[in-house]
Amino acid sequence: MSATVPLLGIETEYGIIRDEVDNYDVVEESMKLVRRCEMKSEFGNWAYSRERSHQDMRGFNVPSLAQDEEEDAFCVEDRKRPYSYWEMKSDRVLENGARFYNDHTHPEYSTPECSSVFQLVAHDLAGEHIVFECARLRNQDDKPGKVCIFKNNTDYIGHSYGTHDNYLISRRLPFENWVERLVPFLVTRQLYAGAGKVGSELRNNHSFSGLQLAQRSDFIETVLSIETMTQRPIINTRDEPHATQDKYRRLHLILGDANMSPYATALKVGTTRLILTLIGEDKLKLPVTLDNPVEDIKAISHDLTGTIALKRTNGKTITSLEIQEFYLEVADKNLSGQCKESDWIIREWARTLDELKHHPEKLADRIDWAIKKDIFTRFIESEGVGWDDPWIKSLDLEYHNIDPERGLYRGLEQTGDLYSMFSKDEVQKAITQPPEDTRALVRGLAVTHGTNKIKNIHWTGIEFTDGNFIDLSQTITSADLEHLINSKKEQYPWL
Repeated sequence: MSATVPLLGIETEYGIIRDEVDNYDVVEESMKLVRRCEMKSEFGNWAYSRERSHQDMRGFNVPSLAQDEEEDAFCVEDRKRPYSYWEMKSDRVLENGARFYNDHTHPEYSTPECSSVFQLVAHDLAGEHIVFECARLRNQDDKPGKVCIFKNNTDYIGHSYGTHDNYLISRRLPFENWVERLVPFLVTRQLYAGAGKVGSELRNNHSFSGLQLAQRSDFIETVLSIETMTQRPIINTRDEPHATQDKYRRLHLILGDANMSPYATALKVGTTRLILTLIGEDKLKLPVTLDNPVEDIKAISHDLTGTIALKRTNGKTITSLEIQEFYLEVADKNLSGQCKESDWIIREWARTLDELKHHPEKLADRIDWAIKKDIFTRFIESEGVGWDDPWIKSLDLEYHNIDPERGLYRGLEQTGDLYSMFSKDEVQKAITQPPEDTRALVRGLAVTHGTNKIKNIHWTGIEFTDGNFIDLSQTITSADLEHLINSKKEQYPWL
């Protein structure tokens, strides 16, 4: 499986507020939070010149993006602040190979490149701990109010921020082949990957007051787009592989939720990786085409049963559960028995779909939306309120609070009521150490041992002040990593 999809990553934009303070600058708060990070890191030397955000997988370059205009507007406002651009960004590359920076109004944590799903989930959890530690230190400052951090995707007043899962895939297949086989899967994976959301932010649907499956579904507007802040797509078409351009694409998915449950994250990323493997190996024929997948993603989110009828292009109908069962069947037939991780994903995928169909209450120990449904329903019954009560939205937000003393998910975690995937030691290791079998190892070691010697650093390379350069763009597999280390060991003894 890893040969087909060798590298994985997750980028998470965290929500940030200063509690009990009416007027504060969220941009400044995000910046200062990142700057409180005390981990060993390379600060302020991210190589923005290597970014290629205007290249589209459909074979053209776009002259401008909507976010360019928004960034220009931000810059106008930023000039009023007593900080430089580099101070505002506060870019850090951490000793574990991750990137941590201020994405203007959100602290963003990008995991190091990982080779396995379990490895990635551990590093995603490490990000939560790192961000919270920064908040804890920030709250030691003599400032009114408390900085609170939320791993979610909405502020409930029409703004959404992202959690992007990333997969390195082959450029050998035409992009269209990936799209047509992926769309039905991505539209329906929210059945287990949705983080749950009280109410709706659809402009034309203010009557919905219950719980829906996912937080991002309200904000998806098109099937394909290079944009990420407007016209948000099911599949993002940015062609920026962070690898050898003629060999690889990076599938950059922006439709997913920020999961508190590591199990849900593992299923979200794991099932997607399996499907990409099937497509890459040409073992997945076109299962179904949906007549209107953009509207379907919203309709599915408003149906907790997976049984809503979706219109196909052939005029027939199919349910979201049936679509997921089809993909599962193909994965089971072609990928079972290849490795322990893929077997776990297939087994838990099957278990989850079966319980959704027959015993959905059993999902309340590991699927975010189901956990919310359980605790919010009990609260509503005990307090005699409705789903539209502001109290419930407040609880929804607190579910995503990463503070172990305040967060609802954190509280349930501490009681032992939730599915546990990792030991504290495994997560602690991911906080301080990069994956040992990806190029992130080189980046992490350079940060640890190359203090004051790094001029620029990026996903694809490290430039040193003496003029030397380590090219990471072709370091994709563990064999590539071993070759790189062996060839550079004499020059860089810390390798």
